[in-house]
Amino acid sequence: MVTVDTHCHVSQLWYEPVESLLFQMERHSIGCAVLIQMMGEYDNTYLLDCARRFPGRFAPVVLVDTDRPDACDTLRRLVDAGASGVRLRPTSRSSGNDQLAIWRCAAELRLPVSCLGTVQEFANEDFAEIVNQFRELPIVVEHLGGVGALRTRDENDRAAAERVFTLAHFTNCYVKVTGLGEIRRRAQPVTRPDPFQPDAPPWLARALTAWGADRIMWGSDYPPVSSREGYGNALRWTVRELEYLGMSEPATTLGANALRVFAIVT
Repeated sequence: MVTVDTHCHVSQLWYEPVESLLFQMERHSIGCAVLIQMMGEYDNTYLLDCARRFPGRFAPVVLVDTDRPDACDTLRRLVDAGASGVRLRPTSRSSGNDQLAIWRCAAELRLPVSCLGTVQEFANEDFAEIVNQFRELPIVVEHLGGVGALRTRDENDRAAAERVFTLAHFTNCYVKVTGLGEIRRRAQPVTRPDPFQPDAPPWLARALTAWGADRIMWGSDYPPVSSREGYGNALRWTVRELEYLGMSEPATTLGANALRVFAIVT
Protein backbone atom coordinates (compact mmCIF):
# COMPACT_ATOMS: atom_id res chain seq x y z
CA MET A 1 0.00 0.00 0.00
CA VAL A 2 1.35 3.42 -0.94
CA THR A 3 1.88 6.26 1.49
CA VAL A 4 -0.20 9.31 0.52
CA ASP A 5 0.46 12.92 1.41
CA THR A 6 -2.95 14.62 1.43
CA HIS A 7 -1.88 18.23 1.86
CA CYS A 8 0.67 19.84 -0.45
CA HIS A 9 0.86 23.20 -2.17
CA VAL A 10 2.67 23.74 -5.47
CA SER A 11 2.81 26.76 -7.74
CA GLN A 12 4.93 28.51 -10.32
CA LEU A 13 4.21 31.83 -8.63
CA TRP A 14 4.39 31.11 -4.88
CA TYR A 15 5.89 28.40 -2.66
CA GLU A 16 7.63 25.77 -4.83
CA PRO A 17 7.11 24.07 -8.22
CA VAL A 18 5.97 20.47 -8.35
CA GLU A 19 9.48 19.19 -9.06
CA SER A 20 10.56 20.24 -5.56
CA LEU A 21 7.69 18.26 -4.08
CA LEU A 22 8.56 15.23 -6.21
CA PHE A 23 12.09 15.32 -4.80
CA GLN A 24 10.73 15.10 -1.25
CA MET A 25 8.23 12.42 -2.18
CA GLU A 26 10.84 10.21 -3.80
CA ARG A 27 13.32 10.75 -0.99
CA HIS A 28 10.77 9.64 1.61
CA SER A 29 8.93 6.96 -0.42
CA ILE A 30 5.65 8.85 -0.78
CA GLY A 31 3.64 7.28 -3.59
CA CYS A 32 0.95 9.93 -4.17
CA ALA A 33 0.11 13.44 -3.07
CA VAL A 34 -3.03 15.55 -3.00
CA LEU A 35 -2.35 19.00 -4.39
CA ILE A 36 -4.33 21.58 -2.43
CA GLN A 37 -4.99 24.89 -4.14
CA MET A 38 -3.94 28.00 -2.23
CA MET A 39 -6.72 30.17 -0.85
CA GLY A 40 -7.50 33.09 -3.14
CA GLU A 41 -6.04 31.39 -6.24
CA TYR A 42 -8.81 30.45 -8.66
CA ASP A 43 -6.61 29.52 -11.62
CA ASN A 44 -6.23 25.76 -11.21
CA THR A 45 -4.39 25.19 -14.49
CA TYR A 46 -1.04 24.33 -12.92
CA LEU A 47 -2.48 21.74 -10.50
CA LEU A 48 -4.42 20.01 -13.27
CA ASP A 49 -1.36 20.09 -15.51
CA CYS A 50 0.77 18.46 -12.79
CA ALA A 51 -1.72 15.60 -12.56
CA ARG A 52 -1.58 15.10 -16.33
CA ARG A 53 2.22 15.27 -16.49
CA PHE A 54 2.71 12.72 -13.70
CA PRO A 55 -0.11 10.15 -13.99
CA GLY A 56 -0.95 8.35 -10.76
CA ARG A 57 1.13 10.68 -8.59
CA PHE A 58 -1.16 13.64 -7.93
CA ALA A 59 -4.80 14.35 -7.12
CA PRO A 60 -5.67 18.05 -7.59
CA VAL A 61 -8.08 19.72 -5.16
CA VAL A 62 -9.29 22.91 -6.81
CA LEU A 63 -10.63 26.23 -5.61
CA VAL A 64 -13.58 28.13 -7.10
CA ASP A 65 -14.89 31.61 -6.36
CA THR A 66 -18.17 30.79 -4.62
CA ASP A 67 -19.27 34.43 -4.87
CA ARG A 68 -19.63 34.05 -8.63
CA PRO A 69 -23.01 32.91 -9.96
CA ASP A 70 -21.28 30.43 -12.30
CA ALA A 71 -19.27 28.74 -9.53
CA CYS A 72 -21.07 25.41 -9.90
CA ASP A 73 -20.63 25.37 -13.67
CA THR A 74 -16.94 26.15 -13.17
CA LEU A 75 -16.62 23.27 -10.72
CA ARG A 76 -18.24 20.87 -13.18
CA ARG A 77 -15.76 21.91 -15.87
CA LEU A 78 -12.86 21.41 -13.46
CA VAL A 79 -14.06 17.90 -12.66
CA ASP A 80 -14.17 17.12 -16.38
CA ALA A 81 -10.58 18.42 -16.55
CA GLY A 82 -9.42 16.06 -13.80
CA ALA A 83 -10.17 17.66 -10.40
CA SER A 84 -10.23 15.16 -7.53
CA GLY A 85 -11.75 17.46 -4.91
CA VAL A 86 -12.72 21.01 -4.07
CA ARG A 87 -11.46 23.22 -1.27
CA LEU A 88 -14.04 25.10 0.76
CA ARG A 89 -14.26 26.85 4.12
CA PRO A 90 -16.90 26.02 6.75
CA THR A 91 -18.33 29.46 5.98
CA SER A 92 -18.34 29.05 2.17
CA ARG A 93 -21.71 30.05 0.73
CA SER A 94 -23.00 30.58 -2.79
CA SER A 95 -24.54 33.71 -4.20
CA GLY A 96 -28.20 33.65 -5.14
CA ASN A 97 -31.16 32.02 -3.44
CA ASP A 98 -29.46 28.70 -2.65
CA GLN A 99 -26.55 29.55 -0.38
CA LEU A 100 -25.53 25.90 -0.17
CA ALA A 101 -25.44 25.44 -3.94
CA ILE A 102 -21.68 24.83 -4.05
CA TRP A 103 -21.94 22.14 -1.35
CA ARG A 104 -24.89 20.61 -3.19
CA CYS A 105 -22.91 20.63 -6.44
CA ALA A 106 -19.95 18.87 -4.81
CA ALA A 107 -22.31 16.23 -3.45
CA GLU A 108 -23.91 15.69 -6.86
CA LEU A 109 -20.46 15.33 -8.43
CA ARG A 110 -19.35 12.95 -5.63
CA LEU A 111 -16.43 15.31 -5.14
CA PRO A 112 -14.76 15.26 -1.71
CA VAL A 113 -14.37 18.58 0.09
CA SER A 114 -11.09 19.53 1.75
CA CYS A 115 -12.12 22.10 4.34
CA LEU A 116 -9.92 24.84 5.80
CA GLY A 117 -11.09 26.83 8.80
CA THR A 118 -10.47 28.07 12.31
CA VAL A 119 -11.44 26.22 15.45
CA GLN A 120 -14.37 28.56 15.91
CA GLU A 121 -15.60 28.03 12.33
CA PHE A 122 -15.43 24.24 12.61
CA ALA A 123 -17.08 24.36 16.04
CA ASN A 124 -20.00 26.43 14.79
CA GLU A 125 -23.35 24.65 14.64
CA ASP A 126 -23.90 25.89 11.08
CA PHE A 127 -21.01 23.77 9.86
CA ALA A 128 -22.25 20.71 11.72
CA GLU A 129 -25.60 21.18 9.97
CA ILE A 130 -23.86 21.18 6.57
CA VAL A 131 -21.96 17.98 7.38
CA ASN A 132 -25.21 16.41 8.54
CA GLN A 133 -27.22 17.56 5.54
CA PHE A 134 -24.78 16.17 2.97
CA ARG A 135 -24.21 12.74 4.48
CA GLU A 136 -23.01 11.24 1.18
CA LEU A 137 -20.36 13.96 0.72
CA PRO A 138 -16.89 13.22 2.15
CA ILE A 139 -15.78 16.32 4.07
CA VAL A 140 -12.16 16.35 5.21
CA VAL A 141 -11.28 18.70 8.08
CA GLU A 142 -7.84 20.16 7.41
CA HIS A 143 -5.09 20.85 9.94
CA LEU A 144 -6.75 18.91 12.77
CA GLY A 145 -9.57 21.43 12.77
CA GLY A 146 -7.20 24.28 13.57
CA VAL A 147 -6.64 23.14 17.15
CA GLY A 148 -2.89 23.42 16.74
CA ALA A 149 -3.26 27.19 16.48
CA LEU A 150 -4.55 27.34 20.06
CA ARG A 151 -1.68 28.61 22.17
CA THR A 152 -3.65 29.66 25.24
CA ARG A 153 -5.49 27.88 28.01
CA ASP A 154 -8.59 29.97 27.46
CA GLU A 155 -11.67 28.00 28.49
CA ASN A 156 -13.71 29.15 25.49
CA ASP A 157 -10.99 28.07 23.06
CA ARG A 158 -10.72 24.66 24.66
CA ALA A 159 -14.50 24.24 24.57
CA ALA A 160 -14.51 25.10 20.87
CA ALA A 161 -11.76 22.53 20.27
CA GLU A 162 -13.84 19.86 21.96
CA ARG A 163 -16.77 20.72 19.69
CA VAL A 164 -14.50 20.22 16.67
CA PHE A 165 -13.93 16.63 17.75
CA THR A 166 -17.69 16.02 17.92
CA LEU A 167 -17.75 16.34 14.11
CA ALA A 168 -16.42 12.79 14.11
CA HIS A 169 -19.95 11.63 14.95
CA PHE A 170 -20.76 12.17 11.27
CA THR A 171 -19.45 9.19 9.31
CA ASN A 172 -18.85 11.31 6.19
CA CYS A 173 -16.41 13.53 8.10
CA TYR A 174 -12.66 12.86 8.05
CA VAL A 175 -9.67 14.65 9.53
CA LYS A 176 -6.17 15.45 8.30
CA VAL A 177 -3.29 15.31 10.74
CA THR A 178 -0.17 17.18 9.73
CA GLY A 179 3.32 17.09 11.22
CA LEU A 180 3.60 17.37 14.98
CA GLY A 181 5.48 20.64 14.49
CA GLU A 182 2.16 22.29 13.68
CA ILE A 183 0.55 21.34 16.98
CA ARG A 184 3.52 21.28 19.37
CA ARG A 185 6.26 23.71 20.27
CA ARG A 186 9.89 22.95 19.45
CA ALA A 187 12.15 22.25 22.40
CA GLN A 188 15.07 24.63 22.81
CA PRO A 189 17.55 23.11 22.34
CA VAL A 190 16.10 20.25 20.27
CA THR A 191 16.75 16.89 21.90
CA ARG A 192 16.30 13.29 20.85
CA PRO A 193 14.14 11.29 20.62
CA ASP A 194 11.41 13.84 21.46
CA PRO A 195 12.20 17.27 19.92
CA PHE A 196 9.13 19.01 21.37
CA GLN A 197 8.39 20.85 24.58
CA PRO A 198 6.67 18.73 27.25
CA ASP A 199 3.05 19.03 28.36
CA ALA A 200 1.63 19.57 24.87
CA PRO A 201 -2.14 19.21 24.49
CA PRO A 202 -2.99 15.64 23.40
CA TRP A 203 -4.64 16.70 20.14
CA LEU A 204 -3.44 13.74 18.08
CA ALA A 205 -4.65 11.27 20.67
CA ARG A 206 -8.01 13.06 20.81
CA ALA A 207 -8.34 12.90 17.03
CA LEU A 208 -7.55 9.18 16.91
CA THR A 209 -10.06 8.45 19.66
CA ALA A 210 -12.76 10.56 18.00
CA TRP A 211 -12.36 9.66 14.33
CA GLY A 212 -10.80 6.23 14.60
CA ALA A 213 -8.11 4.78 12.37
CA ASP A 214 -10.37 4.56 9.30
CA ARG A 215 -11.07 8.30 9.00
CA ILE A 216 -7.68 9.89 9.58
CA MET A 217 -5.24 10.99 6.86
CA TRP A 218 -1.76 12.48 6.93
CA GLY A 219 -0.73 15.64 5.13
CA SER A 220 2.69 17.24 5.27
CA ASP A 221 1.58 20.83 4.60
CA TYR A 222 4.47 21.16 2.16
CA PRO A 223 6.26 23.51 1.74
CA PRO A 224 5.37 25.42 4.96
CA VAL A 225 6.46 22.27 6.83
CA SER A 226 10.02 22.97 5.68
CA SER A 227 10.12 25.93 8.08
CA ARG A 228 8.93 23.69 10.92
CA GLU A 229 10.24 20.16 11.50
CA GLY A 230 10.91 19.30 7.85
CA TYR A 231 9.13 16.98 5.40
CA GLY A 232 10.61 13.65 6.47
CA ASN A 233 10.20 14.35 10.18
CA ALA A 234 6.59 15.39 9.64
CA LEU A 235 5.84 11.86 8.44
CA ARG A 236 8.26 9.94 10.65
CA TRP A 237 7.32 11.53 13.96
CA THR A 238 3.59 11.45 13.25
CA VAL A 239 3.74 7.74 12.35
CA ARG A 240 5.77 7.05 15.48
CA GLU A 241 3.22 8.87 17.65
CA LEU A 242 0.28 7.04 16.09
CA GLU A 243 2.02 3.71 16.67
CA TYR A 244 2.51 4.70 20.31
CA LEU A 245 -1.21 5.52 20.51
CA GLY A 246 -2.08 2.05 19.24
CA MET A 247 -2.68 2.45 15.51
CA SER A 248 -1.56 -0.60 13.58
CA GLU A 249 0.68 0.17 10.57
CA PRO A 250 -0.09 3.92 10.49
CA ALA A 251 1.52 4.76 7.15
CA THR A 252 -0.42 2.00 5.38
CA THR A 253 -3.69 2.88 7.12
CA LEU A 254 -3.39 6.61 6.44
CA GLY A 255 -2.59 5.93 2.80
CA ALA A 256 -5.53 3.57 2.33
CA ASN A 257 -7.94 6.15 3.77
CA ALA A 258 -6.68 8.85 1.40
CA LEU A 259 -6.80 6.59 -1.65
CA ARG A 260 -10.40 5.71 -0.86
CA VAL A 261 -11.71 9.22 -0.21
CA PHE A 262 -9.94 11.00 -3.07
CA ALA A 263 -10.37 8.05 -5.46
CA ILE A 264 -6.70 8.11 -6.39
CA VAL A 265 -5.75 5.57 -9.04
CA THR A 266 -2.08 4.64 -8.74
